Amino acid sequence: MLRLVRVLLFMLVGLILMLPQTSLARGGSGYAVLDGDTGRVLLESNSDARLPIASLTKIWTALVAIENSNLQDEVVISPRAAMAEGSSIYLQAGEKVTVETLLYGLMLRSGNDAATALAEHAGGSVEGFVKLMNERAVVSGLTNTVFMNPSGLHHDEHLSSARDTAEMLRIALQNKTFKKIASTVLYRANTENGMLWENKHRLLREGAGTAADLDSNSKLPVSSLKTAMGSAFAGKTGFTKIAGRTLATAFQNDGQTCIVVTLNEPDDWNVHRGLANKVWEEYHLETVVKKGKYNVNKKVAIRLEQPIRLQLTKEEKDNVRQVLHVSRKRQEAVLSIFIGEEQIYAKAVTVESADR
Repeated sequence: MLRLVRVLLFMLVGLILMLPQTSLARGGSGYAVLDGDTGRVLLESNSDARLPIASLTKIWTALVAIENSNLQDEVVISPRAAMAEGSSIYLQAGEKVTVETLLYGLMLRSGNDAATALAEHAGGSVEGFVKLMNERAVVSGLTNTVFMNPSGLHHDEHLSSARDTAEMLRIALQNKTFKKIASTVLYRANTENGMLWENKHRLLREGAGTAADLDSNSKLPVSSLKTAMGSAFAGKTGFTKIAGRTLATAFQNDGQTCIVVTLNEPDDWNVHRGLANKVWEEYHLETVVKKGKYNVNKKVAIRLEQPIRLQLTKEEKDNVRQVLHVSRKRQEAVLSIFIGEEQIYAKAVTVESADR
């Protein structure tokens, strides 16, 4: 009997060692809070760990689809899209739906059928679209990210990190179309089902989200009638059994913005509120360099059309220094902001002749 137990134990250990390394990350978690303007990491924990991100994938799916298609293009829903596994906006094979409507279904209701339909339209195929997603990720410097599908359904190699995912949302929000869609609380779909879609993101519903394409007689869901309580203005939810709860939220407060991403965090709503409040308490928007013209030497000057304003703690404000790099031909210059030895911001500036 003892020998049998030893054999079984040996076999169990062998099976564990044979598991792919990515499976070890499934039980992990992490978070990242970025300055929404500069991308600087303000708060973090395990932020570079490669983890499954579930439907936060759709942030990138939406951006890549917007960049590679026309909003008013009509997409004929394929049987593959209509039968997509997981969350759905209940598209019917053969119906025609605009790219714009699919994007709202993707971001508000996390429709995997919408993700598949957008991928087939913008990429020629799901596989072609995933290639576009990965190429865009490389260009954007998302070094911990690999996409294997447009929806976020589990795949052992479909991984990102809290920092990369926060950067995805920050980059995507620079696109006006994405920002409008990701900030919407309610949308009346013009699909065959004609449903009223409510954004799954609770903090957005409680914050500054907007309603789109609704007539005055529409009956709004109770949860969208809450008094605005927070400062969330855009975001995305996600969940799979392996990834756990994943959440991305963009917050704004008195000129400051921050992006919060948590991966595998059961209490994500409260954690996001808490992290945003921590930023507002510890960081303040400070003018580091005023706009204007500055002489570098007797021949060269630089000009800033806008002031450089950064989110800094009181201690950081006292330790800020500026470093200017001017090209040998004196035609280009970059102004960098450092705290100690850490570069936290860099901006190309205009080079002019110095005042005499």
